[in-house]
Amino acid sequence: MSFSAAMPASLHQQLADHLLRADGQEDVCLATYAPSTGTTRTSAVIGRAVLPVPGERAVHGNASFTGSYVVRAAREAASAGRGVAALHSHPGGSGWQDMSVPDYDTERSYALLIREITGLPLVGMTMAGDGSWSCRRWDPSGTPEHGESVRVPGSCFRVTWNDRLLPPPAMTGSQARTVSAWGETAQASLARIRVLVIGTGSVGLDVAQRLTATGIVQVGAMDFDTMEIINRDRMIGATMADVRLARSKAEVAGRLMRLAATARKPSIRTHDLSVCEPEGLAAALDYDIIISCVDRPWARGVLNSLAYADLVPVLDGGIGIDTFDDGTMRNAVWRSHLITPGQPCLVCNRQLDPAHIQADKLGLFDDPSYIRGPAASTQPRKQNVAALAASVSASLLAQFTSLTVAPAGMGSPGPLRYALSTHTLAHLDIPLKPNCPFETQTAAGDDRIPLTGIHNAARKAREERHARQSQPAVRLRRQLAAIGDWLSSR
Repeated sequence: MSFSAAMPASLHQQLADHLLRADGQEDVCLATYAPSTGTTRTSAVIGRAVLPVPGERAVHGNASFTGSYVVRAAREAASAGRGVAALHSHPGGSGWQDMSVPDYDTERSYALLIREITGLPLVGMTMAGDGSWSCRRWDPSGTPEHGESVRVPGSCFRVTWNDRLLPPPAMTGSQARTVSAWGETAQASLARIRVLVIGTGSVGLDVAQRLTATGIVQVGAMDFDTMEIINRDRMIGATMADVRLARSKAEVAGRLMRLAATARKPSIRTHDLSVCEPEGLAAALDYDIIISCVDRPWARGVLNSLAYADLVPVLDGGIGIDTFDDGTMRNAVWRSHLITPGQPCLVCNRQLDPAHIQADKLGLFDDPSYIRGPAASTQPRKQNVAALAASVSASLLAQFTSLTVAPAGMGSPGPLRYALSTHTLAHLDIPLKPNCPFETQTAAGDDRIPLTGIHNAARKAREERHARQSQPAVRLRRQLAAIGDWLSSR
């Protein structure tokens, strides 16, 4: 498994204030972290600084820890079920930093002790003078495993890349006008961000294709649903052949994403899963940013949790269409918002009722009698049209650009709401709630609120689709279609 590290923007600033001294000397400190375990990547999510008290470190050109400081921090971490990160600064450096001989010797000398006390490996981190980070993880043999990136989510998404492990992808002629919009430096970082789109219906399918067209190398699509004829009026690019061949929505998204991709070697991944399943959550944790195009409470609850606990920013959005009794349209409202530490969660901005998470988990939102009763006013409306779905995807993509490229350095605009009838865009001023149960789980990692479980609707959808695909006529058509797709791609 690959290794990475992440910390919220507020902690990044606190550490920068300590490590980047006014006198230009190096400094050191310790912090605690929790592991966040995906399918192919483990992240150390840094949650709390353990700053030294007088006498616990020496600053003399090359700063150093005292043994008592290390033991104090390790015991504090162990009592909370956390690991220890050792941090120091290279004030004159920029970008990803290599370790000097003193850095190597210091971290190696404490790695075994910290593992003995906490049960978790020591994570070493270096902050350069420009605020960039590097990270490594020490294995039991005393060998450092260097990370591939350090992520700092906030109103802007800042990433420091280990160019040796994840070199910037070569830009292609197809990306000339894209690169001209924000420059080669922004494109080199943007192209390496791993983005997952969850829910590949009308909005998610459009978003996923546009991300691959932008040149992002690794884009994933997660959806357990099957293509049906009722989806054809909104899923642009899907065909009747997809319906007849019983293709999953993720499979359709994968094909269209590959056709739209402009990266030289795109890595398009599809996940026939629900994020509510443990396997779906683990797959989601391999990505740097998630775009949520789901409308069910359970899935949104899981995503709301991991945005804080695992420091994976979630961009969420949706549309609601109201009609009069005679069937004519009253209004349409679409919203988009960033979910990450420092921003209000879905519960705080009133887009998720925690009581509905358990109800959906129990399958009550699939029960018609329940929907006609207490959930009548909260069940997501099914009205949707392609012409308006494009507005939702545009709003999500604008939020994504603000987060990753930060035009004029502004970053995320916060929650937005657009009303079609009056054509008004509102910036919603929603305060943070200090006792929010999701916000208080920031950087909890694998100790996050347990919300996943057996998702009967996802399992049923896969079983029915596989039964249709196993029919001889459908199986033959799928084989012929696969050959045709292979030939056309060449």
